[in-house]
Amino acid sequence: MPHFILDCSENIIELKSPKEIMQKVYDAADTTGLFKKGDIKVRINPFKYYTIGNTQDDFIHVFANIMEGRTITQKSNLSNSIIKELKMMFPDVPIISINIRDFEKATYCNKSMV
Repeated sequence: MPHFILDCSENIIELKSPKEIMQKVYDAADTTGLFKKGDIKVRINPFKYYTIGNTQDDFIHVFANIMEGRTITQKSNLSNSIIKELKMMFPDVPIISINIRDFEKATYCNKSMV
């Protein structure tokens, strides 16, 4: 169920392979114990065209979409775990961030539910 979508500057996937980056995020999310191992999904969207404060600084932003029901503390630990790993992987990238959004159980639907 959880989806971790990384928006990043194109240079990021030249510094490390997409597979390596996605595995790092997957492992960080998995170690929190909040999700079933097979349910974690990670994707990367590298951007060639972007501006950050009128610069071309490298960046990574993770959009984490998870099912509602986790506490603020759990979500904070998840955020910190992922950012800590990405910061170690990319110590020279100036912008690494995450936000967590909750899916509502009442409005969530997937193919197996209909």
